[in-house]
Amino acid sequence: MMKAIIINEFGGTDKLIHTDVAIPEIKDDEVLVQVRAISINPVDAKTRAGKGMAGKLKSAFPITLGWDISGVVTATGSAVTAFKTGDEVFGMVNFPGHGKAYAEYVAAPAAHLALKPANITHQQAAAATLAALTAYQALYQQVNLQPGQRILVHAAAGGVGHFVVQLARHIGAHVIGTSSAGNKDFVRALGADEHIDYKSHAFEDIVKDVDVVFDALGGDNIVRSIPVVKPGGAIVSIPTGVQPEVAAQAAEKNVRAFFFLVQSSGEDMQAIADLLEKGVLHPYVNHYDFSQMDLAHQQQESGSTRGKIVLTIA
Repeated sequence: MMKAIIINEFGGTDKLIHTDVAIPEIKDDEVLVQVRAISINPVDAKTRAGKGMAGKLKSAFPITLGWDISGVVTATGSAVTAFKTGDEVFGMVNFPGHGKAYAEYVAAPAAHLALKPANITHQQAAAATLAALTAYQALYQQVNLQPGQRILVHAAAGGVGHFVVQLARHIGAHVIGTSSAGNKDFVRALGADEHIDYKSHAFEDIVKDVDVVFDALGGDNIVRSIPVVKPGGAIVSIPTGVQPEVAAQAAEKNVRAFFFLVQSSGEDMQAIADLLEKGVLHPYVNHYDFSQMDLAHQQQESGSTRGKIVLTIA
């Protein structure tokens, strides 16, 4: 048996139940990971509340939330050749789907994992999974950000945003980040060339001629971003879909506005591992214990978290 946190119904943090469940059996293409640290994301809290991935998982009660893990391989399926018992691995497991990461052991497809770099902790590795993958796949695969281009990053101090800033700077782009005034020094230290305090200034009154807008906020941010993008540019949004009329409004200016959902990929995790090992990426971690999941969810829902929320299991 192992410790796990499940939900039997959608709702508030009081629905998070600490319990004991059977250690999962692995398939031929999976490895069993003894989890040392997990991280949570806005999608965790949204799904718990009945949004996010709830539609996909509503027939799977009891649901074990979570997708981000770092830990040690304790068993391998018969078809697995990339990993062996004792390897330290990390990754975003089965997203979008049932990741079952809020547990001491996780059955993870080998194709969703990479070896954890030796120069980072399990907590840092867990932080650099869904959020880092989102940033990597968006910039390298969705918009193909190039050196010298200009990118506006909304919520630049947040979980995904702080990785977007670092990756965009690494690529050689000119980075403009929005956050509260209290996070200005943090955002600049990540590599942003310019900072905008969103509480004091309307970004559309300051910014113009950017090639890419990365939106981690949703709402009216997409519409407000259209005027600041060059023709031929792109607005990528991760929290909400882009309404057809908004996409059409952007298209009139020859701007591509679209929703992007990250996908599990061991190959992309390996690329992130390489960037972590080289010191290009530095995850900012807010530490919690596994027993504090309710507090971690409440902090995630506050919308004011700098970097990533990570919980240590062992």
